[in-house]
This record gives sequence, C-alpha cells and structure tokens, in this order.
Amino acid sequence: MKIGVIGAMHEEVELIINQMQQKNITEIGNRIFYEGNFFGLEIVVVFSRWGKVAAATTATTLLLKFHVDKIIFIGIAGAVVPGLNIGDIVIGERLFQHDMDARPFIRRYEIPLTGITSIATNKAEIKLAADAVHNFLKNEKEFRKELAEHNIVNPKLLIGDIASGDLFIAGAERKATINRNLPSVVCVEMEGAAVAQVCFDFGEPMIIIRTICDTADETSAEKFPYFKEHLAAKYSFFILKSLATLLTNN
Repeated sequence: MKIGVIGAMHEEVELIINQMQQKNITEIGNRIFYEGNFFGLEIVVVFSRWGKVAAATTATTLLLKFHVDKIIFIGIAGAVVPGLNIGDIVIGERLFQHDMDARPFIRRYEIPLTGITSIATNKAEIKLAADAVHNFLKNEKEFRKELAEHNIVNPKLLIGDIASGDLFIAGAERKATINRNLPSVVCVEMEGAAVAQVCFDFGEPMIIIRTICDTADETSAEKFPYFKEHLAAKYSFFILKSLATLLTNN
C-alpha cells in the first residue's frame, strides 16, 4: 500500500520528511514530492501550499503520477464551536465548501453536477484514523508533557464535519455565518474539501485530520502562527507514525 500525505504548510510535514528513509525526490507542477519509507509504510509526502486549487492539483498528481492508494491530509484548523479547544484533533466525517454558492441554479453549498453538498469519509477510514489518534494520545507521553507546557492538557478527538474555503476565518461575522448555515461544522480550514472532491471523482479513499490551532476569531492572527511554529509539525508526525504502525501491523 502506498499512502499520499499532504500538508498545506511546510511546517506540517517537515518532521515527516526528515524521518523518511530511502527518499526519492520528484518535482512536478511547482511541488516537491518525497517518496520513501516512514516507519515501514510506503508514503509520498508533499507540501501543497494554501487553498483549494493548490490542494486539488496536488491531490490529482498524487493519484495520477504516484498511484497512491489513499490520501491523508494532515494539518491545522480553526474551531467554530464551543468546547473544541486548541490542541484537540478533528477527523473529518463530511467535508463542505463554505464558499461554494451557485444560486439560483443550484442550492447553496451544492457541488455542481453532483447533487450533493458534502463529501463523506468512508467509515472504515474514520475508524482507522480514530484508532491512530487514540493510540497517539495514549502512547506519546513525552509529547503530552510538552503539550502541557503549552497549556494543552487532555486533548481530545472529535469526529465531525469540516468546512473548507479560500478564506482565512478570523472574525465573528464569518464564523457566525458558518455556524448559522452549516450548523454541523466543527472547524474550518482551506483545503480538505478540495482533496475530498478529487478523491471522490477518482473513487479513492481519503482521510482529513486536523488539529485545532485557533478559534477562528479575532485572536487567530496571534494563535495560528504560534501553533504553526511550535506544535504543528509534531502533531502531524506523531499522528502519521501511529497510523503507519496500525497499517504495517495489519
């Protein structure tokens, strides 16, 4: 099995790349793809850049050029519901595009020519990701100590809906609009739904895993870069390490 791994920022994948063995490096479409072994799992890792188009072209390349069997998008996101705290982890159950609106021709959020407003993650993939996250939170005790130093105590896992769009949500008005119109959505980011749509079109599985780095409000401009610099890479690394252990032991 070969897994494609995407992060929208270099910080989200740098530790994974550094720990890979037998790396082959390929540059396609202004992206650098690192192909190799990660704790026994064959992976192709790539930094996609921000936004839905960048993520979609990257995912398409992984499927068509590297023939990966599934894509994992891993990174950070902003919470839009109470009780979801910085350091918590969300596995995407359904992926919406909060900036998709072709009214009056079709309903708001509907993906044109599909008849659906979201892409659902396969239940088996959700279980796999959830098991990996639970094992990570249980076993990586030294990292848990480090998290406590950043006031992240007892981070939890939530399986819920994620909304993507080409907007950085950092204000009460935009956040309230998402809460009102997409009430099932628990966090927002800029790429996951695009990757989900590409995988849907090609009939391949995907998993979107997001760590909460801010609360999608006026404090995000401060919290987002801090988390990105200090913790994003380690979250991605340990989650993927746990996932690799599960996949290689089955």
